[in-house]
Amino acid sequence: MDLQTLVLNADYRPLSYNPLSLWSWKDAFTALFLDRVTLVASYDVEARSPSRALKVPSVVALKNYVTLARSPAFTRYNIYLRDGFACQYCGLRLPSGGLTFDHVVPRSRGGLSSWENVVAACSPCNLRKANRTPDEAEMPLAAVPRRPTRHELHHRQPEFDHRQYHHTWLDYLYWDSELES
Repeated sequence: MDLQTLVLNADYRPLSYNPLSLWSWKDAFTALFLDRVTLVASYDVEARSPSRALKVPSVVALKNYVTLARSPAFTRYNIYLRDGFACQYCGLRLPSGGLTFDHVVPRSRGGLSSWENVVAACSPCNLRKANRTPDEAEMPLAAVPRRPTRHELHHRQPEFDHRQYHHTWLDYLYWDSELES
């Protein structure tokens, strides 16, 4: 079995969206037996031991609320998400595998790897800019890079593909979604 369990915080919201907070079903069982989580939903699959048969958890909620960091982690995916999966020089939208990241002020010239100095770029633009600033390369940025909030990244995430997720997860993944009027 290669089933995963969606992990919710004590307020029944996912611990994270990017990437989605998942545990292996075995880790979810362990947390259940240690009374660290509450079972919310199960798969229609059983795990068996010599003396018991239990349904595999598909959704669990932590019993103790975990305070989330105010600012998101500085990761390649979150940079791409902040920049809308688009090159900040030419505007070309690409899947994450087609993007690189570029230091606005090159590291060789004292530029830091920070939210304020790193942008998503396509390979041709990254090569063309080379070891120069955008002004020197005459390649203006589409937007000034800045640290995003968790809320901004959550609302920029690509739409979930309903087919990817078990039906028991869907109510919790769309908890923050705006309702139609």
